[in-house]
Amino acid sequence: MKKILLLIVFAFFATELSYGQFALGVKLGYNANKLSTDLDTIKDQFNSGFHIGVFSRFGKRLYVAPELQYTLSGAVFSSEGNVNVSTDDWKQKITIGSLDIPVLLGFKIIHSDFITWRLELGPMASFVLNTKITEKESLSGPIKTADINTANWYILGGTGVDFLFMKFDIRYQYGLNALIEDASNYQFDTKGQMIVVSLGFKLFGKK
Repeated sequence: MKKILLLIVFAFFATELSYGQFALGVKLGYNANKLSTDLDTIKDQFNSGFHIGVFSRFGKRLYVAPELQYTLSGAVFSSEGNVNVSTDDWKQKITIGSLDIPVLLGFKIIHSDFITWRLELGPMASFVLNTKITEKESLSGPIKTADINTANWYILGGTGVDFLFMKFDIRYQYGLNALIEDASNYQFDTKGQMIVVSLGFKLFGKK
């Protein structure tokens, strides 16, 4: 599956270079994500992270936009109660570094040499490269590194504005599969949700 996705992204880039109707640039930004669970005994909260990568576009008014980026995200889970007082409670911070490959279909609502307003929607494959779990020394939580799925799918959509050689994007992405299914005696069934804000700089190509 990983090889097929990488070949698809390579094919998009090769097509763009062949026909000359492309834009290529770099991007970076902030993301706020949440790994939610339906368990009443588990608390979860939003966690801050960042991303950095490259973007590409193929097409004119209607276009395809494959991207490649490294994303640092995560979550904080804790049991019910005051984790600073009770020794029976646990708290875990999960930090995840992933290689993300979104392939978006976009439409330019407003398009000019000066400014462009876009809408985008598409799938994203995400591969976990590294994880870190920090917790209270007194009591270990239920989640282990092996409980985190290494290959995940998302759907994402958003809007963006291009101004000269810069682009600004706001997106929302939602997990299609459980990033954490079961851990110890808990059935987490945890899917990721993320708000992504990024700034990009076009290096060359058409807007």
